[in-house]
Parts: sequence; C-alpha cells; structure tokens
Amino acid sequence: MADIAYRRILLKLSGEALAGKNKTGIDFDYVLKIGSHIKECVELGVQVAIVVGGGNYWRGRSNQQMDRTRADYIGMLATTMNALTVQDALVQHGLDCRVMSAIEMRQIAEPFIRNRAISHLEKGRVVIFASGTGNPFFSTDTCAALRAAEVNADVIFKATNVDGVYTADPKKDPKAKKLHHIRYIDVLKDQLQVMDSAAAALCNDNNIPIYVFDMSNPENIVSAVKGEDIGTTIDKGE
Repeated sequence: MADIAYRRILLKLSGEALAGKNKTGIDFDYVLKIGSHIKECVELGVQVAIVVGGGNYWRGRSNQQMDRTRADYIGMLATTMNALTVQDALVQHGLDCRVMSAIEMRQIAEPFIRNRAISHLEKGRVVIFASGTGNPFFSTDTCAALRAAEVNADVIFKATNVDGVYTADPKKDPKAKKLHHIRYIDVLKDQLQVMDSAAAALCNDNNIPIYVFDMSNPENIVSAVKGEDIGTTIDKGE
C-alpha cells in the first residue's frame, strides 16, 4: 500500500462541482476527470465514500414560494441524479461502485444500511450516499457528517471553490487570510461559512476532522489523501 494519510475518507462533493464551468446541470467530461482521481485514491488503497449535493439542479432553501419540506424532498431527488452520474463516471473508469439512498428507490439504488455500506467499503467498492439524510431541514453537509460517523471515516474531505478556510470571504475582502488549522468551536463562534452549524457540531461531537480544499483541480483529492498541505484542517484542537 502506498504512503497515505487516511485509510477511509468521506468525500463531500457539491452539486456545483459536478456542473463544472456550466454552473448548472452536469459537465460530464469534468465528472469523468473527478472520477479518474478517485480511481487513483482507490488504487492507493483508500476506501472512498461520497456524499453529493444537488445545488446544480435545485436549492430548496432558496425557494421561498414552496413548502420547505416539499422543496427539500425535491433537493434529495437532485442529489440522487448526481449520485447516479458520479456512479456512471466511476464505472467507466473500471471501479466497482454502489449508490445507497436514504429514500427507498429499489430500481436504481440500494437502501442505506450501515453495515452493508461498511462491507462495500471493505471490499474496495466506492459508496455514494444519495438523498441526503432522507429528512427535510438537513443539508447535505449534515448528511456528510452523519454518514462519516456511521461508517467510521477517518476524515471528511470538503471539496469547495476555494483553497481552504479564510478569515473572511477572499472574493470580497482582499485582506482575508487563509487559515491552515481551525477548531470547530471557532467555526461556530465566528460563524465562518464553511458548513452549517448542525454539521460542524456533529463532527465536533464525534471527533471527525474536516479537510477543506479547492476542487477546481480534481487532482487535489489525491494530494489530500497523501497528506499534502493544500487546504485547511478543522478539528477539536488541543
């Protein structure tokens, strides 16, 4: 086995990441590129679980005209479309991959069962968790924290459009400074827009570190697996 920093990872991919330069929908060439680097991780001996967002298709929270519960369920369906897209890309790269849904869709995905998910990972299969937690009012960030705890992931990789966590939005504030390490309690206290408070609290309670890095170059997934300093670590601290 190659020299890797993590044995089992939970990769959180936003829907926007799958859209690439299109901003909405799917840029499948870009998804294939992401898949090639996930394959590299698997070949290094890393067990890979993935949670996908659905923002490239739908954002329930931004739709104020609809019932929030119904809007959130539509968002869960969007994450399932993205999960199937990622699965197809990984299969094209020769990987064995399973989609597990929090909402029963027997014709297209397995139901999420914790022990079965862990079994898939131990057999070298990539597992993609779809439909969020299966409950409204919870984000896919919270889903990532929950699934990471359930499958005993060593770390959550949060792939974003910036190369880490900053003291302010670097696109708006030129004085914003990158933080190479920060505690969960500071993320919550300073209201840094890294993830929602429920996800941060869940990771803090279960001592799951999060590594935030830039996804514009998908090769960064492999660099992060190897422990290279390319982003920001969030954990309980000392």
